[in-house]
Amino acid sequence: MKLEVREREELGSRRTRRLRAQGLVPGVLYGKGHARPIVVAERVLRTAVTGPSGLHAILDVLIEGQQTVHPSILAEYQQDPIRGTISHIDLREVRLDQPIHATVVVQLVGEPAGVKTGGMLSLVVREIHVEALPSDVPEHVEVDVSHMEVGDVLRLADVPAIDKVTILDDPHETVIATVSVPRGFTELEEAEAEAAAEAEAEAEALEGAAEEPGAEDESADADESSDTEE
Repeated sequence: MKLEVREREELGSRRTRRLRAQGLVPGVLYGKGHARPIVVAERVLRTAVTGPSGLHAILDVLIEGQQTVHPSILAEYQQDPIRGTISHIDLREVRLDQPIHATVVVQLVGEPAGVKTGGMLSLVVREIHVEALPSDVPEHVEVDVSHMEVGDVLRLADVPAIDKVTILDDPHETVIATVSVPRGFTELEEAEAEAAAEAEAEAEALEGAAEEPGAEDESADADESSDTEE
């Protein structure tokens, strides 16, 4: 994707607010040994990052008034907390023949079998860290969870390998998703189990008292005493 930007000379929060009010997004283009303050039209940026590769698109950055193309990726961005629009970007120049580190979003696919029987699916890790050539970084990673039953834990080690991509996170320690019993049902089961245990303990206590040695003798002595008095 081609991204036309222009360098900005005036810096500071007041100037930045003015740029945003004009529909422009301030940012920085980082290269080898330099950092250029830039500005880009919000609609142009939105078009560039909503293509097939999303936020991981390789952008051919062209600075206004120059002929050199700077292959770059969107290294970081900030969003307006209210409107949700991008308010600042950091672009990083890359070499297309050298791998980079990137963060990729995890997307769960399918309805777990355990959910159909009353379980609850939880997404634990929303992003994973990968290493790949800029052109091979996936937009997202799809993880099939349709086979998961209640009590199952899906780890990164269970996810199929991605072609030309190296996963950097620990495959055995990274939990992607779980299917568990809803909290309300768990609390109900615990309450029922506790009530059953208390009832069983009370029954055992009564049975033990009835079988306590000397209880029958005391009862017999009481009957004899009653007969003697008569």
